[in-house]
Amino acid sequence: MEIAIFGAGCFWGIQSSFAKINGVNKTIVGFMGGNIINPTYEQVSTGKTGYIEVLKIWFNPNIVTYNELLNVFWKIHDPTQINRQGFDIGSQYKSIIFYHNTKQKKIAEESKKRVNDSKYYNKQIVTVIKKTLTFYPAEEYHQNYFKKNGIQ
Repeated sequence: MEIAIFGAGCFWGIQSSFAKINGVNKTIVGFMGGNIINPTYEQVSTGKTGYIEVLKIWFNPNIVTYNELLNVFWKIHDPTQINRQGFDIGSQYKSIIFYHNTKQKKIAEESKKRVNDSKYYNKQIVTVIKKTLTFYPAEEYHQNYFKKNGIQ
C-alpha cells in the first residue's frame, strides 16, 4: 500500500472522485500545512490557520499508479487558480500535491510539467508540490460527505 495526499478545493468532491478508482483502498479527508495542533474545520475555514483541505489516499500501486492518480487530480479541478476552486475561495482550497518521498516528488514534478506543456489549460498551473507534513483528519461528519448525504 502507498499513500498520496492531494488538495484540490473542497475535500468532499475530491474524496468522491478518488474513492471510485479501482486500486484505491481507503480515503480520509483532513488538513495539512498549518500552524496549530488538531485544527477543526471551523478553524481551517477561516483561512487563517495555514491549513489546506486535503485528501489522504491509500492505494495499491499494482492496480493504480501514483501517476494515474495524478492524471485524475489534474482533471477534477482547475490547477491554474490560486487559493480557490469555483465558489470556494481561500487559502484552504489551494491546489497542492504533498509528496512522501523523492520518487513521488519526481513523478509529481514531471506530471505537472507534462500537463503545463500540453496547454490543456490556457494558463500556467499554480499547483504547489511540497513535502508531506502532519495530517489531521477532519471531523467524522466530513468523511465521505457526498455518500452520506446521497449526493453521489
